[in-house]
This record gives sequence, structure tokens and C-alpha cells, in this order.
Amino acid sequence: MRLDVHLSRARGLSAAGIPRADSFRQWAAAALAIARRRRASELSIHLVDAAEGRELNRHYRERDYATNVLSFPADLPPGVRLPLLGDLIICAPVIAREAAEQGKPLRHHYAHMTVHGVLHLLGHDHLIDADAERMEALERRALAGLGIADPYAHA
Repeated sequence: MRLDVHLSRARGLSAAGIPRADSFRQWAAAALAIARRRRASELSIHLVDAAEGRELNRHYRERDYATNVLSFPADLPPGVRLPLLGDLIICAPVIAREAAEQGKPLRHHYAHMTVHGVLHLLGHDHLIDADAERMEALERRALAGLGIADPYAHA
């Protein structure tokens, strides 16, 4: 399976603590594998600061705070078959704060939110308890395959 991940960082956002592009690619591939997507895929990941994260969350979800990850699945016209999955927006300061609060390695939290976001791009959700359980089970399996502990164990 071919996977193209386009990683970008908002202007002015420090690269400190942000994993390399190949890490994001590995994490996205783990999510695709656990969800059994075997065809070519392409997604974009844009890392933002808290102000941009808050603005996007307010505009698209009507929630006035910066959140860890926003997922925007590709909205292709009927009959168009392209490998585009969509876009992830990851808010670097929120990821850093949550990792510290939860006592997790920063890199592991980036991995979790990347896997989580990719599963959203594939249509998984957690609005209903049964769906949340299924999605979290996929996340746990993908992360375990990467050698990362269960992110929900302490929750």
C-alpha cells in the first residue's frame, strides 16, 4: 500500500518537540493497517498553534477552544475515486499540554492523536458509546503494534 503524508507547520510554530514527518507517516500507516485499508492513501497533516486551533475549532465545530486534533475527510464527488483521505489539523500546544497532564511521552501522544485522526478520516467516530468502544479498540491495537501503551489505561 502506498501512503503519502504531507506534513506542514504553521508559520511561527516552533519545531521543538514536533516529531519528524516519517513518524507521522508510520503512525498513519498503523491506523490504516488496523482499519484494513489496503489501497493507496493520501492525507495532509497541518500542525498549528493554539490561536489557529481555536479559530478552526470555533469555525467548524462551534466550540471556542483549541482542541488536540480536527479531522476533515475528503469530500469527493460521486464516482470520483482518488486516494485522498482528507486533512488533519493537530494543535501542537494542546498535544504538549495533554501529554504533560496525562504523564505520557509527548511522542506517544502525537502518535495517538494521529491514529485517532486517521480513524476519523476513515469514518470512525465516538459519539455513541458502542462506536467509541470500537474506535478505542482500534486505537489500542494500532498503538500496541507501535510499542505504545494503552492511552486509555489511566483515564
